Amino acid sequence: MAEIKDPENTILMELKGGTVTIQLLPDIAPKHVERMKELARAGKYDNVAFHRVIEGFMAQTGDVANGNMEENFNLRAAGTGGSDLPNLPAEFSKVPHARGSIGAARSANPDSANSQFFINFKDNDFLNGQYTVYGQVISGMEHVDAITRGEPAANPDRMISVKVAADA
Repeated sequence: MAEIKDPENTILMELKGGTVTIQLLPDIAPKHVERMKELARAGKYDNVAFHRVIEGFMAQTGDVANGNMEENFNLRAAGTGGSDLPNLPAEFSKVPHARGSIGAARSANPDSANSQFFINFKDNDFLNGQYTVYGQVISGMEHVDAITRGEPAANPDRMISVKVAADA
């Protein structure tokens, strides 16, 4: 496991294979970092499915409206929802969409990010400057690499729990 230097800005995401440690970037995207911590602390990301996982690209999750409980998981609606909080303005930066970076998922409107995010499987430079980067996997990327592929997968993998390291 990685050394955690800033527990208040570190996320511990439990997946089926183990823990993924994510260093958040509050100096780069403060509003997105605050939103992720707020939703994590409220338990909103727990048991949420990875509804869009594309080989050689990324794994997307965080649809807290449609992606959590088994009985509520609607394959058609997965990926269309967010939280009951307002959308976030884009916080574009020079930080690249490198392997293991966390990007804010959104609609065509750059200021429509809410709760959904994706983890890049590889360097995806074509996303640079178009999607907000607000975190970086610092350990456990092998667990991200093992997420079941599909849009959505028939039996999607889920985030078992998502916690702020300071609270763990």
